[in-house]
Amino acid sequence: MDNLVTERLVLHPMSVGEAERTVTGEPDADVRWEQGYPTEGDVAVARRFLERCANTGDPQPFGPYVVRRRSDHRAIGGMGFHGPPDEHGSVTVGYGLVPSAQGKGYASEALRALLPFARDQGVASVKGDADHDNTASQHVMTAAGMRQIGEDERVKYYVISWGR
Repeated sequence: MDNLVTERLVLHPMSVGEAERTVTGEPDADVRWEQGYPTEGDVAVARRFLERCANTGDPQPFGPYVVRRRSDHRAIGGMGFHGPPDEHGSVTVGYGLVPSAQGKGYASEALRALLPFARDQGVASVKGDADHDNTASQHVMTAAGMRQIGEDERVKYYVISWGR
């Protein structure tokens, strides 16, 4: 599967080997990680990816992507789908960046690349959520064109939909 490339970023589909190295915290000799990568969230995503690959096979293109800066090729976080589309053609997206990469518009830029990619793969809608106090994540989703559709006592829910 090909990388998704934006003006400043590369979203690289995570491989089993990359997931294993993420879990152990040891990059390949030719891979560069930004300080703080992988985060606990990145490790958890890599573990779930490895379990899914072992149980049902590689979920790509509906799996995790490593987010890298084009300028220095450093891994700065992750973004991806929680799994393949459900019976309604819907997927859920998640993302996170190391602290030094936050607040620079990278997450919005990456999500703006991932959403049309999902649509091109036949997805009818992409969902996401953010804790009430996570205004940065809420801004990422709205900046990428998602709209808030509800909330509960813990999170706000977002979606973008296309006709199928």
